Amino acid sequence: MKYLSKYFLILLLLFNISNAQRIKDIAYVSGDNSTQLIGYAIVVGLAGTGDSHRTSFTIQSISSMLKRFGITVPQQDIKTRNVAAVMVTATISDFLKPGSKFDVNVSSLGDARSLQGGVLLMTPLSSMDGNVYAMAQGPLSVGGFDFDTPTGNKVARNHVLAGRVPLGGILQQSLPGSGFASNQLKVFLRSPDITTANNVTQAINTFFSQELAIASDPSEVVVNVPAERQQQVISFLSELESIEVSTDYTAKVVLNERTGTVVAGSSVRIQPVTISHGGLNIAIRSYPIISQPGAFSRAESILFNNMVPYAQQDSTSAIAIDGASNVQEVAAALNTLKVSPKDIIAIFQALKESGALTAELVIM
Repeated sequence: MKYLSKYFLILLLLFNISNAQRIKDIAYVSGDNSTQLIGYAIVVGLAGTGDSHRTSFTIQSISSMLKRFGITVPQQDIKTRNVAAVMVTATISDFLKPGSKFDVNVSSLGDARSLQGGVLLMTPLSSMDGNVYAMAQGPLSVGGFDFDTPTGNKVARNHVLAGRVPLGGILQQSLPGSGFASNQLKVFLRSPDITTANNVTQAINTFFSQELAIASDPSEVVVNVPAERQQQVISFLSELESIEVSTDYTAKVVLNERTGTVVAGSSVRIQPVTISHGGLNIAIRSYPIISQPGAFSRAESILFNNMVPYAQQDSTSAIAIDGASNVQEVAAALNTLKVSPKDIIAIFQALKESGALTAELVIM
């Protein structure tokens, strides 16, 4: 039987009623940067779940590693089922000093079936400029399992081809480009907005009782450090980050048609409008019929797959909205229709086309 698939809905109402947030939570300061590191390595100690012999680069890696230890083994004699080739990645702050430890992520590169129980061998981690800044090594934490039973059953939980090595990375040399200027700082908003940038500027000037900040664009606020605080930039930054600011964002409704998720912000408004909804449900059922020939005939039995369609029209309902000034009223109005998530997405799209929805519509 063929039938129309149903969708599930999670309607998330974000009640952000202009709550004050710290500058630290909505922005970052120039000089406070991060660097991404990457490396290629092998994981050993797997219980027969590593790369197969078809993964040639794993065999080459094992052969090269053994040569460094003075051991020469023909590549055709190398078995790889307890070994897997992986990529190691990490994102670290530029302020970390040599000797600092950090977590690294490990992901399978070949055709391994699981990294559970593996140990990452010493791996150099380099940045985009090709310089090696850190080394990583240690046992993997996968957070799942994947077992095959002798009877052919399989028991699995979570993803077992990627894991982490907690505090497995050690910084070997300082990263370039870190540090704050002593006379002028730049505050960058994580979500650029004209009103929020203006609020940040006013909040900084009010807090320090000086005209220190000026917004150059919706994402950047330039702050001049007072002469008496230039020898104590960290103390000045600590006070600046703790300043609370009222944030403001564009009204948006995000629709995910693949999952049936609708997310509406608190600034969403609906103008007075009438909504009428009705749907047609179609189901096609199969009724197999066997045509049996006579007892002494040479004909063969024939199977007819008789397809019978059924159609049912939902009762059309209509509601009139005098205007909704917040998400609670929007949700309450749409819930009275008692429609499916897919239909709610279609209604939002129609509201936008009619001009009744005063929000940006984002379809994923």
